[in-house]
Amino acid sequence: MRVIKRKKSEFQEKVLEIRRVTRVVAGGKRFSFRATVVVGDMKGRVGIGTAKGLDVATAIQKAKHQAEKEVVTVTLKDHRTVHHDVEEKYGAARVRLKPARQGNGLIAGGSSRVVLELAGVKDISAKILGRTTNKIANAQATLKALQSIYLRKPKPVSAIEEKE
Repeated sequence: MRVIKRKKSEFQEKVLEIRRVTRVVAGGKRFSFRATVVVGDMKGRVGIGTAKGLDVATAIQKAKHQAEKEVVTVTLKDHRTVHHDVEEKYGAARVRLKPARQGNGLIAGGSSRVVLELAGVKDISAKILGRTTNKIANAQATLKALQSIYLRKPKPVSAIEEKE
């Protein structure tokens, strides 16, 4: 008998959504399941994956594998919050992220909260501005906002003195 050892994943996972989807064929309807999974290491790496399968477990497993392939690294200030306000759009979803003081906590709702939690953000204020309730679009908008954050380089002192 052969024993297969599975490598333990370095990522934590959360299932964002499971949906039953149908495909119409000649004999009627074929049902399958679509799962959306968010994975993250709580240290600035996070990914979102969506996949379909004939049963829920297969769909979740495929989505997790997809999310691990799509992992991106985000830059966080002091490993706790974002550097500055950022607003991003993905499809009909719009999200605004604002930095918060240490100890403020994670103030976010819905799928934004899941993405930020697994990215390792501790102190932030996030708001879903778009009217869409699509969890996948809101999660993708949050991920896009996290990716667009960069360190703003301060202007050299000589450039500031020239203006005065």
